Amino acid sequence: GVLIPRTLLGIICLIALVTYKWQRRHLSADEKIEEFLRSQNNLMPIRYSYNEIKRITKGFKDKLGEGGYGSVFKGKLRSNHLVAVKLLGKAKTNGQDFISEVATIGRIHHVNVAKLVGFCVEGSKQALVYDFMSNGSLDKIIFSGEDKITLSWQKTFEIAIGVARGIEYLHRGCDTQILHFDIKPHNILLDENFVPKVSDFGLAKLYLVDDSIVSLTAARGTLGYIAPELVYKNIGGISYKADVYSFGMLLMEMIGKRKNLNEFVEHSSQTYFPSWVYDRFNQGEDIELGDAPLTSTEKTIVTKIIIAAFWCIQMKPTDRPSMSKVLEILDKDIKFLEMPPKPYQLLLESSSSTEDKK
Repeated sequence: GVLIPRTLLGIICLIALVTYKWQRRHLSADEKIEEFLRSQNNLMPIRYSYNEIKRITKGFKDKLGEGGYGSVFKGKLRSNHLVAVKLLGKAKTNGQDFISEVATIGRIHHVNVAKLVGFCVEGSKQALVYDFMSNGSLDKIIFSGEDKITLSWQKTFEIAIGVARGIEYLHRGCDTQILHFDIKPHNILLDENFVPKVSDFGLAKLYLVDDSIVSLTAARGTLGYIAPELVYKNIGGISYKADVYSFGMLLMEMIGKRKNLNEFVEHSSQTYFPSWVYDRFNQGEDIELGDAPLTSTEKTIVTKIIIAAFWCIQMKPTDRPSMSKVLEILDKDIKFLEMPPKPYQLLLESSSSTEDKK
């Protein structure tokens, strides 16, 4: 009578041991497969189940922030690779935005564009898995009141060039032109070496490179960075120049280390930063940026960024340079750089503030 339970116990132990060994082998195989797939840059992102997404994020424990499309959580793959998982909010009826984002980012491989590691689509549950960026988004650094991280002007310049290269790649580096439509500091992520990555393609649409003018059913983007032609149809057609405008506004904020529109500044002339900068710059006056005076090298950097920014934020899309030209401006000797005319919207802003003072 004792023999049967012992035999049964032995069988159970054997099954447990075999299961354990199989799981261990399966896990290590998973790690190897995951690592292999990650290393193959030409492959599409890995598809994860929702349960795997829960495991990767440890049940959505560590929330990194909120984006336009949902919440972002820190996670770890079996290979110990850190990731950021964007759990999308309520999906639109056909999940078109989600599929668009996966299709778009899946084929992009550039040092200055966020890399999509994987995705999940399971019923109404949708998630995107990106490489984790340890220095967060650019807005946290340039708008940080406590100045936890102070970027040198050289590093600021490198970030500006990196972002420009990322956008240029989206516009020109792929078979299909990719328009972002939401370039802003929040969508620029920084890795451990402060290498910038253009992220969040939720608003991106794919167009053939030949189609220079694009029709949009609704204005997209974020106020403060949105190109005028996305709001006022009579200004010009919608094209990649909308991203150029947003990039110019981003450059302005990188220089000012503040929002372009700030009603709480001491002097009313500084309320709209681009307008204030243009006037000071045009009159040959020094622009006070921070406490310490700028060195001659830093002045050169700031001058280049300002000139590039003002070319980018010209009112008419046709007056703005392409991102390739912007990179040329940032690379040129300042002796050969020409200050563009004051953008029309700044002229309007200046005249309205003059009226207010009367």
